[in-house]
Amino acid sequence: MIILDQVSKTYRVRGQQNVVLDRISAVFPSGMSIALLGANGAGKSTLLNILAGGLRPSTGQVRITGRVSYPIGFSGAFHPDLSGAQNARFVARLYGADTQDLIAFVDDFSELGAHLHLPVSTYSAGMKARLSFAIAMGIPFDTYLMDEVTAVGDGAFRKKSIAVFEARRASAGAIVVSHSTPMIRQICTCGAVLDQGRLSFHNDIETALNHHEAVLARGVAA
Repeated sequence: MIILDQVSKTYRVRGQQNVVLDRISAVFPSGMSIALLGANGAGKSTLLNILAGGLRPSTGQVRITGRVSYPIGFSGAFHPDLSGAQNARFVARLYGADTQDLIAFVDDFSELGAHLHLPVSTYSAGMKARLSFAIAMGIPFDTYLMDEVTAVGDGAFRKKSIAVFEARRASAGAIVVSHSTPMIRQICTCGAVLDQGRLSFHNDIETALNHHEAVLARGVAA
């Protein structure tokens, strides 16, 4: 379970205060696959990074039960001068996973081939996303944070990614950011809409998607 208690995040941009998250209080239940919806720039990635512990909220608290993944698809945490395999070893040690087992899984799943042993600085964005997804799927988290990662790659890789994610969902929850409505319907049962810094939680995914569409329509009309 993840509990947000009056969580805010603000940045100063050119001397002005930009409020990205505004006193959010919400509960993300354990074991559920939750869509995190919002327009571009609404703060979805910021919220994921706060949940992962990579960012501190400006105010408020985040209380977490269980182990939460890093934002899968976000490759900024990888050391560019280390190879994919070396980065996998580092993550394995960080989360107490078996290094050899994780590297074997990543090698098989990511389809990076010889690139797995080359510096991450030589990777394309898609290769980094494959590495990030493979490492995360190889570690048993209680909640997976997914940021558009299953949109990367060809149809066969996307199908394989969804299959392994579905297997992990049997014993874990997820918070999923995706612009693909069909994918959201396929893997999520409820949703939360981030709009103008506030978060609205919906127990029904269709209600969440309808709210999200209304937000997008309002933006177009404006």
